[in-house]
Amino acid sequence: MGPFAGAVTKGDRRPQEQRRTVSHERRRPAQDRPSTPPPAPDAARLPLLSDCGDCFGLCCVALPFARSADFALDKEAGRPCPNLRTDFACGVHRDLRQRGFAGCTVFECFGAGQKVSQVTFGGTDWRTAPETARPMFDAFGVMRQLHELLWYLTEAVALPSAADSGSAPSAGRAGASRAALPAGVHEELRAALERTEELTRGTAEELAGLDVAAHRGAVNVLLLKVSESVRAGVPGRKKERRGADLMGARLKGADLRGADLRGAYLIAADLRGADLRSADMIGADLRDADLRGADLTGSIFLTQAQVNAARGDAATRLPEGLRRPAHW
Repeated sequence: MGPFAGAVTKGDRRPQEQRRTVSHERRRPAQDRPSTPPPAPDAARLPLLSDCGDCFGLCCVALPFARSADFALDKEAGRPCPNLRTDFACGVHRDLRQRGFAGCTVFECFGAGQKVSQVTFGGTDWRTAPETARPMFDAFGVMRQLHELLWYLTEAVALPSAADSGSAPSAGRAGASRAALPAGVHEELRAALERTEELTRGTAEELAGLDVAAHRGAVNVLLLKVSESVRAGVPGRKKERRGADLMGARLKGADLRGADLRGAYLIAADLRGADLRSADMIGADLRDADLRGADLTGSIFLTQAQVNAARGDAATRLPEGLRRPAHW
């Protein structure tokens, strides 16, 4: 029995799946729509991208805001943002940045909002049924964590396996040598992916009872194995900057191939022209980091939210499946 085979929640009830059709473009901030059509994301990742048109504005209600450079006001968790309209659209989405809500334009729920709205609660919104508000908001917090794990696991499962490619390193998307994952790790990843997807199909009560921290910890062990394998394919000595304070660091043109940047604070760092191929970017804080001309192809565990929070230009190279923000 694998590490993800055990039950974490109780019962086996599944919610009714329904759909609610609302214009997605009406909800999405205009300044963050790509000016040119983005490359199609991997099919497996499509459900892991936010679709505001099928969500009941959960990020605008469930989450707290603190007045800062990212948010123009304070808002308690569970209280609707004053800009949220009755149809769950944002009343100021066309000029969120100008009005001091840049944080809203970079947030990514990994598809958790529409999953909770349309699957967990079967299309019944918290305004129509106020008694669902608290359990819905609580479920959103758990679901977002699970969907973030699905993002990483889906990426990891798609990496080459030694069982398929033999012992020789493979060529990554950036053309650099990339070591294949051990076959056993691939099997563990697939089991973790299936188990995490199963957890997302739980009821609101099951989600509330989930020890999500324990599940994240188990998945993180696997993601660390993936990181070590991928970065081992990069020749030379790799920089180990996990959790490092690199705020405002001058890293223009730096060779960061295969670097461990997990959880690094890269706020406002100068990464112009930096080589970040095959770097582990999981949890790195890229707010206002200057990525103009940087090469992130082949970097692992980079998310759309991280990209949205940074600054870049037409010369910035991104991994497949990530969109170039229009504000670049």
